[in-house]
Amino acid sequence: MNSHAILAPESLAPRLRATRALTLALAGPLSDADATVQPMPDASPAKWHLAHTSWFFETFILRDHLPGYRSFDERWGFLFNSYYEGEGKRIARDRRGMLSRPTLDEVRAYRRHVDEALETVLPKLGEDALTLIDLGIAHEQQHQELFLTDILATFAASPVEPAYIPLPADGRAIHGSADGLLRCARNDGAGWRQGRAGQAEIGTSDGGFAFDCERPRHTVWLQPHAIAETLVTNADWDAFIAAGGYRDPRHWLSEGWAWVQREGISAPLYWGEDGSAFTLAGRIERDPAAPVAHVSHYEADAFARWAGARLPTEAEWEVAAGGEDPWGGNQLDRAEAVMPRAGGGWFGDVWCWTGSAFLPHPGFRQPEGSVGEYNGKFMSGQMVLKGASCATPRGSSRASVRNFFPPEARWQFTGVRLARDC
Repeated sequence: MNSHAILAPESLAPRLRATRALTLALAGPLSDADATVQPMPDASPAKWHLAHTSWFFETFILRDHLPGYRSFDERWGFLFNSYYEGEGKRIARDRRGMLSRPTLDEVRAYRRHVDEALETVLPKLGEDALTLIDLGIAHEQQHQELFLTDILATFAASPVEPAYIPLPADGRAIHGSADGLLRCARNDGAGWRQGRAGQAEIGTSDGGFAFDCERPRHTVWLQPHAIAETLVTNADWDAFIAAGGYRDPRHWLSEGWAWVQREGISAPLYWGEDGSAFTLAGRIERDPAAPVAHVSHYEADAFARWAGARLPTEAEWEVAAGGEDPWGGNQLDRAEAVMPRAGGGWFGDVWCWTGSAFLPHPGFRQPEGSVGEYNGKFMSGQMVLKGASCATPRGSSRASVRNFFPPEARWQFTGVRLARDC
């Protein structure tokens, strides 16, 4: 999360305002009831995201860097601290949906209070505090993605399956041609990019913003391999299901097979047996050519084994994507019903599961203070995902970004890009 570049208030101010405005816009279609519901412990209420991102700025910027600052409400630190042990006690994560108060309007007032104070203090901040503003912007962008995936989970849990933002009257999912990625997976030929073999470098050491877990840049050794040019599609996944992929333990890791049996998993999350999928636009017909989404690491790994391939390592993916444009592809630009689309590239649509555990890069040093809890404390039991999704704010991803979730997680826009040994 440390930035080595010299930051200036005049360059941070428009980014801060745009980020804060987008979060409010994402909440625009929601009622107070919509914003209060928590469908599962992993997903937080929309209202909580709105308040927590403000708490972050209030706690790490305003409290510590604006003399005489008075908290909007002293009680709210307990409500909207996420996991920072250094900031004291907090409401249990699975109880966030019990916050009928404060209301959504009161949370919006909290955001205005914090924004006004940030405008006052920003021109006066030193480099250390400006670095925290930079982190706070990136932090809020992460929560914008979580906001969308969590409201998708909320509406999917409703018996009436409401749409967050409906498609236009003549709108429907953009359909493409479901070409045979599986053919590419099982045979030589088109569809594969020869990966770099031998010595390479991953991570970042440049002067721009990066989360702490992206540093330092370091040397890795890559074995000969190839990586798929395209993502696994819904049509590919239909073939996996038709071939009995969810019923054959030969394809599954032991923990994955136990998870499938225990949870009764037989398809990606939000899929209907009628060829539909529940989306932020409501339930719609699945596009066979669109990238499959909402699959766990267990499912991704099983599919790769069935297809005669494997998941790429973090290093393989990062080196392959190093020359791609992280601003390109289907990513979040405005409040809308985002969803994976056919024909995407290396960034956008879905985060790609890798076969790599989320562990520190060699030489990783956890920052001091409460913000040092941002990533380092989660380097156990998580798998790395690379790229960006349709819900990732454009401009917030890089080849070196390391998203991470436990292997059973699938409420995010998570998908698959295959690799194979050569």
